[in-house]
Amino acid sequence: MLRFMPLVDQWKVIESNLPEGWTGAQLRLIVDDEPERAAAMLAPAGAGRHENVVTFNVGRTGVGSSPDLLTRLLARLDSERLDGTLDLASPVESAAPAAAYFRGASLGKQWELGQANLPADWSDLYAEVELDSSDYLERGALLLAPVNPARVKGEMAYRFRVARVFGYGASAEMTERCLLRLDAEGISGHFHVLRSLSDSRPVSTQGPVWYVGGQAV
Repeated sequence: MLRFMPLVDQWKVIESNLPEGWTGAQLRLIVDDEPERAAAMLAPAGAGRHENVVTFNVGRTGVGSSPDLLTRLLARLDSERLDGTLDLASPVESAAPAAAYFRGASLGKQWELGQANLPADWSDLYAEVELDSSDYLERGALLLAPVNPARVKGEMAYRFRVARVFGYGASAEMTERCLLRLDAEGISGHFHVLRSLSDSRPVSTQGPVWYVGGQAV
């Protein structure tokens, strides 16, 4: 482990050792002092905390924070003298062949592959279905209605939340059924995981909140 090194430098070492074509990784930060504060500062990366361990995702494909965002967040922790040890919490996702398969897969299959690229303990998603034709918009909205989709202004896409265990959002099972309904009617497109959280534990709330364009989603 890379103890006594600034967190930004620890991340640079980890990033330099990731395999070529990596798409996502789950990181673990063991904090010496003030883990609650560290978790709060890493909230934009979807951080979750258990005692003095903070976990979060970094990715190149919309799953977790981007590498640049993570670098900025860790630099803030360094400036606040919040020391800790950063390392990988789970195997790295690096499937370039799977990405190619995504392009020709049905929406139901894309949903299956998308889940496979997430950490095993994922709990919440902010997802998007981008349709291939404007002809699909009206029917697509109807078939996606159970997941409460929101139309993306100026795009042929709908966004929605998924809650795996509890909280605000459609269940994983309902999400799969809706995507399979699109497939059954020949409606094609692309499924994207825009943001994700792992092992969230809402206390007297409906779950976590993401802010996109200054609005809660």
